[in-house]
Amino acid sequence: MKSNREAVWEVLAQINQVILGKETLTAEVLAALLAGGHVLLEDLPGSGKTTLALALSKLLGLDWKRVQFTPDVLPSDLTGFSIYRKDLQRFVYQPGAVFCNLLLADEINRTSPKTQSALLEVMEEEQVTVEGVTRKVPAPFFVIATQNPSGTAGTQMLPPAQMDRFMICTTMGYPDFASEVEMAKGTGIERRTDHLTSMLNAQVLQNIRQEVEQVFVHDAVYHYIVKLITATRRNPHLEAGASPRGTISLVRMAKVTAWIGGNDFVSPADVSAQFIPVVNHRVRLGTRARMDGVEKENVLAEILEREERPFFKGR
Repeated sequence: MKSNREAVWEVLAQINQVILGKETLTAEVLAALLAGGHVLLEDLPGSGKTTLALALSKLLGLDWKRVQFTPDVLPSDLTGFSIYRKDLQRFVYQPGAVFCNLLLADEINRTSPKTQSALLEVMEEEQVTVEGVTRKVPAPFFVIATQNPSGTAGTQMLPPAQMDRFMICTTMGYPDFASEVEMAKGTGIERRTDHLTSMLNAQVLQNIRQEVEQVFVHDAVYHYIVKLITATRRNPHLEAGASPRGTISLVRMAKVTAWIGGNDFVSPADVSAQFIPVVNHRVRLGTRARMDGVEKENVLAEILEREERPFFKGR
């Protein structure tokens, strides 16, 4: 019988047949979902953000919905509302779009801050409260949000406190030359995601999350994680370091990385591999650093280089 880990490897293989030349990115996104987090894909239009989210929703076999965010989308479109039913002579609750396992929030920064806040509250609490009644959303609940870069007409930039709710924020970028040639050759009536079928389901994902929770983390590795996060708060190039939520996210992502790699313990290498993807959107460059053209990725890479890894052989 196929193990859960082998099933995840097959999911990754299928995604990489749809999203060409982005093996590292697809692994990051899937790891974030397996860790119980939410993903923000930030890039220019047409780079494949929506295709990646659609492919994942099909392969994971989840009840999913898509919301195309526009300025007129209201919080009630997400959380639901009550409508009076004359035949029943009472108000009946109509569930909103968040009542699913996987929500594709397309172009989240094109809607109002009020609607953004409503979604981000559900992401954090995994429940909605409408007219004094609290309702849990289905488990597991994941959000894959896409946004165009700030500066694009009609966008509302997410504030840092809301960006912090996403486990990772990543950029797809343009495909390499060979991958784009293959993409051009595959152009036809059928979309690349049409042939995808379910390989997992909600219950299997819950089981995977339980397996990931059992991955062992040595105290030395916990100390290494906190040292890295603390270093972001003391770096002179950064005016704001990573929050404690970043610490928790780094632990969870490192556990998933170890699990996918076939290990039952987290190594310092697992932490280092996830440090930049987890922390990059949680820190802000200072004014002087921005004026000098300093890149956040370079600052974080320098932190990784300076902080000594613990000598670790597993359990």
